[in-house]
Amino acid sequence: MTRIVRIVVHNWPLKLAAIGLATVLYGGFVLSQDAQTFQGPIRIDQTNGPEDMIVDDLPPVTSIRYFAPAGTDRPGQGTFRAFVDLGGLPARAGTYEVRVQVSSSNPEIQVLGVTPDFVSVTLDPLVTKIVPVTINYGEPPSNVEIGILRADPSTVTVTGQQSIVQQIVAARADVLIQPSGLNVDQDVALVPIDALGNPRSPAETTPTTVRVQVQVLSEPETRTLPIRPVVTGTPAAGFELASIEVEPQTALVEGDADPLAAIAGLDTQQVSISGLSETTEFETELELPDGIARVTDEPITVTVTFRQVTESRTYTAGFELTGRQPGLVYTVEGGEDRIQLVVGGSPPELDALGTAGGPVGRLDVTGLEPGTYDVPVSADLPAGVTLVAASPQTVSVTIAAPAATSPSPTVTAAP
Repeated sequence: MTRIVRIVVHNWPLKLAAIGLATVLYGGFVLSQDAQTFQGPIRIDQTNGPEDMIVDDLPPVTSIRYFAPAGTDRPGQGTFRAFVDLGGLPARAGTYEVRVQVSSSNPEIQVLGVTPDFVSVTLDPLVTKIVPVTINYGEPPSNVEIGILRADPSTVTVTGQQSIVQQIVAARADVLIQPSGLNVDQDVALVPIDALGNPRSPAETTPTTVRVQVQVLSEPETRTLPIRPVVTGTPAAGFELASIEVEPQTALVEGDADPLAAIAGLDTQQVSISGLSETTEFETELELPDGIARVTDEPITVTVTFRQVTESRTYTAGFELTGRQPGLVYTVEGGEDRIQLVVGGSPPELDALGTAGGPVGRLDVTGLEPGTYDVPVSADLPAGVTLVAASPQTVSVTIAAPAATSPSPTVTAAP
């Protein structure tokens, strides 16, 4: 008996491991005998992808081997979820092999295997690029001609994975020209294209649509017409509009003969000068009638110049002599002490002058010797106000030396 016990307990850890392995192998054998296969396709989702990276489309799972106890409902399309965890991948472009994982929404179903069990994941940086908008109208009907083409905006931003975006050279807007000859004016979806005109995807444009205008002409004609600047608003207080200039002064336009013949000039879009006082340049566009288009796209510049509003007012003023010399006597002809002064300036400046008591006339006699002179009338005025006229323009001033004093007679006492 002791010998039997020794045989049983001898190397018992190894014997226990062997029993466990045999149990696992047997269980796997039993499961493999009862395993079933679910045929795909099942989309592979991605989780924990690196930021600012795009993953190429992944191939689907084609089949899943699973074990389900007797009586378990058969799995459907929504039972299994396939995914790849990208959390361990570096945040740089490249292609990596990642294990496909599958989970079951039914806890009684055990997933045994998946085909494919690994997929190649290509990471591509997310980039943006500005490209022009091109208008594709195909082959127009034989009875019409195509005039001006315009897209608003004329450029858009393309966003997508680097390997795709670097091939995109434009965003195409496709329109159809009707045999009736109607102009096209509509919002059109954009298609990113490469240098050969082939669509490239996946990529998105911002905005996704543009406003496309195509001029369709049945009897095309061109004319050069003058440009008329349109200005609205009121300048800053104390200023008025001095001049308006536009460059260029004419524009070449195209349209059907009859509508074009009825146009005498082309107005610009409105330019507001509200509150302005300094020379200002505006870039603007033309307000074109329906069916008329500009042949060239050179900018239109409107230059507006201002000047201060001025007016004149008449004041009755006194005057003063400046430059008198000591010891001389100054006499104003007629003894006049009031003159009329006409001064000019902006209304606010003239209002301030009146509030301060009005202007004062001035007769400058600096350096004049004794005699009679017609002295011009000037005025002592604040900055911004000028003397327009004086009445009288000159005043007669007599300059004399003081009269000599007679000596007092000497009184002599009688002898």
